[in-house]
Amino acid sequence: MKKLILGLAVTAGSLAFAQTTTTTTTKSMSSDVRFGIKGGMNVSSLSKDGSLEDQGSKIGFNAGLFATIPVAESFSIQPEVLYTQYGDKYDQVVLGNRYSRARHLDYVAVPVMFQYNFVPNFYVEAGPEFGLLVSAKNKFKNETDNNVITESGNYKDDLNSFNLGIGLGAGYYFTDNIGITARYVAGVTDIAKDRPSNSDAVRNNTFQVGLAYKF
Repeated sequence: MKKLILGLAVTAGSLAFAQTTTTTTTKSMSSDVRFGIKGGMNVSSLSKDGSLEDQGSKIGFNAGLFATIPVAESFSIQPEVLYTQYGDKYDQVVLGNRYSRARHLDYVAVPVMFQYNFVPNFYVEAGPEFGLLVSAKNKFKNETDNNVITESGNYKDDLNSFNLGIGLGAGYYFTDNIGITARYVAGVTDIAKDRPSNSDAVRNNTFQVGLAYKF
């Protein structure tokens, strides 16, 4: 988790630097509602209450739609609907072969981000993300020869179908339409449906980076 938060801080700093050094005149943001599409990469993991360190991370993707709704000067609300891949992955080497065990947890997520624009092109954001679990599968794979050894069926009914996270991020628009985004989402709810009383909760966490296009 510390590495992902550091990554978000570096990304936000880079975006701010890009804004202060650009010499290109860009169009001012419209006061009207803007719709768009976005997509990018997830670096996800699962963390326990008993440890601040994340477990193994897994690469996935996110993609979906959004609307940017101005509510005051420099302030906007951005609701989104995303298909997003969470989970974790462990690697180990046995007799020269590299094996991986991965948990693939796919959600339809609805982030609601509250955004503040320091300047028309650069914003920071924070807000909740509500998710509905649509698929949960485990995969055991020989990465050396790219061979899937075993893959479970969909066991989503055994897990908590609802996921709540808190997002913190930033974005920079190079033009009036095209921008880059970065966000860290820290899980609040336990992924388990029936957690034993004396065991640690396990929560989703992810760092996201991607592109956005406003119509």
